[in-house]
Amino acid sequence: MLKCLNRLYVHVRILKEDSGQDLIEYALVVALIAFAATVGMNTVASGINNAFSIVATKLSAAIS
Repeated sequence: MLKCLNRLYVHVRILKEDSGQDLIEYALVVALIAFAATVGMNTVASGINNAFSIVATKLSAAIS
């Protein structure tokens, strides 16, 4: 009987262990940060492109 209870205790401990859950949570956070960085970089890239276009236009006008 004691052996059976010991096995049950081990199985319950394995089911309650949540160390793998932490890894999944960290992976989700990293994925969210990567997604936010990608979206943010698209906005920043558009702004930089517009700034260079304005500078190019003004330089062309100054040279002509």
